[in-house]
Amino acid sequence: MTRGFFKVPTAINEPVKGYAPSSPEREELLATYKKMYASIIDIPMHINGKEIKTGKTKNITPPHDHQHIVGHFHTAEKKHVDEAIATALAARKAWSSVSWMERASIFLKAAELLAGPYRNRMNAATMIAQSKNVHQAEIDAACEMIDFFRFNVQYMTDIFKDQPASASGIWNRVEYRPLEGFVYAITPFNFTSIAANLCAAPALMGNVVIWKPSDHQAYSAQVIVDLFKEAGLPDGVINVIYGDPVMITDTILASPDFAGLHFTGSTTIFKNLWKQIGTNIHTYKTYPRIVGETGGKDFIWAHNSANPLQVATAITRGAFEYQGQKCSAASRAYIPTSIWDKVKKQLISQTNELKMGSPEDPSNFVNAVIHEGSFDKIASYIDAAKKDADTEIIIGGNYDKSKGYFIEPTVIVTKSPTYKTMTTELFGPVITIYIYEDAAWEYSLKLVDESTEYALTGAIFSKDRYIIEKASKALENAAGNFYINDKPTGAVVGQQPFGGARASGTNDKAGSSQNLLRWTSVRMIKETFVSPEDFKYPFLG
Repeated sequence: MTRGFFKVPTAINEPVKGYAPSSPEREELLATYKKMYASIIDIPMHINGKEIKTGKTKNITPPHDHQHIVGHFHTAEKKHVDEAIATALAARKAWSSVSWMERASIFLKAAELLAGPYRNRMNAATMIAQSKNVHQAEIDAACEMIDFFRFNVQYMTDIFKDQPASASGIWNRVEYRPLEGFVYAITPFNFTSIAANLCAAPALMGNVVIWKPSDHQAYSAQVIVDLFKEAGLPDGVINVIYGDPVMITDTILASPDFAGLHFTGSTTIFKNLWKQIGTNIHTYKTYPRIVGETGGKDFIWAHNSANPLQVATAITRGAFEYQGQKCSAASRAYIPTSIWDKVKKQLISQTNELKMGSPEDPSNFVNAVIHEGSFDKIASYIDAAKKDADTEIIIGGNYDKSKGYFIEPTVIVTKSPTYKTMTTELFGPVITIYIYEDAAWEYSLKLVDESTEYALTGAIFSKDRYIIEKASKALENAAGNFYINDKPTGAVVGQQPFGGARASGTNDKAGSSQNLLRWTSVRMIKETFVSPEDFKYPFLG
């Protein structure tokens, strides 16, 4: 029973540790990495708090050393999916009635556990199985996940405070109920924090969840499960299954109790899921909520008033951090002729300093791409660019998968603004640059806006405030997260809510109250203190 209006702790962003040479955090993390790398982990599915091991397993191998096995995970049959649905719905009866303070305390505790005893393990698992360097793991698997938990609790209370006005003699109020049914969370390999948030955000709002992590994120997903369990999350609230995505999805979307999809992944898959949900719409008890963040072809645009060194740095960081495997990664750039030579010189200088290799060596800026399919796709585009008359590779262009899936940071310069690598999402360490005539800067903005189907992130560089204003207006629909004089990556929870539109998703802004609202169903309550006893209105007199 609630006996007070409780104020939650003020959310603050988790400080990012530096992991400088000889620092305690660096030594502790690398020791954890080595220990986990030398071990074999057996990852079950988790249904109603029980560990389900089917014996049908897939290996977990580091992308930077693909012959080395660090563990395996068990995969589902249809009966396990049915069981997950049934147990989730059973758990909903209690979970949906739990006070918001109890739910908040679980995820606040998870944040503190992750900031402390779980930090090294979460980061190391992300480094091993997702091939992130020390810094990329820290800002993702530790800091951003902590921020999601803390800020989502604060956003939840902000939502609850949003109440209607009441006239004399009545009391109007709204309650934010969980959805009637269960939420299906499909999460990607590239961000451990996103994987956690996609199941945790609906759960915080009182929903039960069936979570299908990416096969290539199973290692850190297991750490997330352990974290939630220690934080006190009840059995059955978040159920974790692996296996054939078509079978799992078909079974889940056939359930009358399917109430919502929380998705991050490819545009094509998301569109197919939307279509499948539409086909099944007469099956469902309610209209399902569909929230998705999908592909991107994110841009950097520079005006001739821009600082060339700043533009080059934005390209280096924006395109090559985490091997370009970020939905927000810069993968196309538009540079004016007058500053191109200076940008090019700085870009070559910076990329020559980038080291590539295992995350175990913190001096490596670039690591491996996630799997062989991704490697082969990216390599095929690089090979084509080597042959095409309209393109020149000025940086990188080499690759090697003998030990790990390593692709050099690659810069393609094209004569065609609609060249395939200017319009196709590659999800790798490749950026294509189009050089435009200075006088055609307004036309170049039109190219940025119309060349692709995506609208996730983008950045513009200029010292001229009039140009910034005009470019911002011209590109108002080209990016859901728009950066001025900064790279188009690195959104921070509580500072830059994240999401895009067009073919990049539903723009429901992860890391904001807007996303949490999607996992609620509002009930309006009007209470009249003295009820009328005469049906006649004054006009009848």
